Amino acid sequence: MPRILIAGCGYIGQAAADLFHAAGWAVEGWTRSTESAARLSAKPYPVRGVDVSRRAQVAECAKTFDAVINCASSSGGDAEMYRQVYLDGARNLLEMFPGSKLLFTSSTSVYAQRDGSWVTEESETEPARETSRVLLETEGLVLDRRGIVARLAGIYGPGRSALLNKFLAGTATIDPENDRFVNQVHRDDIAAALFLLLSREAEGTEIYNVVDDQPILQSECYRWLAQRLNRPLPPLGKSKQQRKRGDSNKRVSNAKLRRLGWTPRYPAFADAMEKSILPNLSGLDVKC
Repeated sequence: MPRILIAGCGYIGQAAADLFHAAGWAVEGWTRSTESAARLSAKPYPVRGVDVSRRAQVAECAKTFDAVINCASSSGGDAEMYRQVYLDGARNLLEMFPGSKLLFTSSTSVYAQRDGSWVTEESETEPARETSRVLLETEGLVLDRRGIVARLAGIYGPGRSALLNKFLAGTATIDPENDRFVNQVHRDDIAAALFLLLSREAEGTEIYNVVDDQPILQSECYRWLAQRLNRPLPPLGKSKQQRKRGDSNKRVSNAKLRRLGWTPRYPAFADAMEKSILPNLSGLDVKC
């Protein structure tokens, strides 16, 4: 059976590991700390505490894998943390597993377009933020070794939705003069994409946008939530919160990934909210 290492067995990594295991792959997961690994001890595959940014730890645990998914997270850190987790981590994995196919989960934040235009994998990537520039540098390192880059849109799923959290916390605002498109993708659709990308023959430049079918204006997200949850709309005004993905405004295309046969289970914001996210909320007075 094929062997795969999930380097970063967190929110995305666990979903991917579970999917590969269910498909018959021999899976090993890594997390940054032994404490995190201990919390996953009930998984039907081994999970070890290994920090991919530390070359000695990676070398100590190196063995033969057919594929490696590098989906370790910086946990929202600064540029230096990005360099350690993403750039140093990718370099360590490439050096220690030279015979493995490496898949790196990057971000659609590398696209800095601000005019609401559609972007593809061939579109310009000149991000203003240093963190996104580190991601681009990491992508180059992986592609030079004939690896795969999956550019993930904003991640959401059970227990995780930045827009919903802001809406429920009362920190959301609607800025009519600076509305923007939001690009998102469900956790389980990401796992399915990663499985597909490592289960077929490589072809051409291996960069793929992983995003749902329907970019949606942020204001429309909040209007939908207000109606669905029977709550007032957020107030009008300028947001004072810094955007994790920068001040871009674009619509990210998933056409290249779809041509491989990937079909998102949750193709739009409303689908994911109705079928996966809202049903997992407890104690919430929702409109039925």
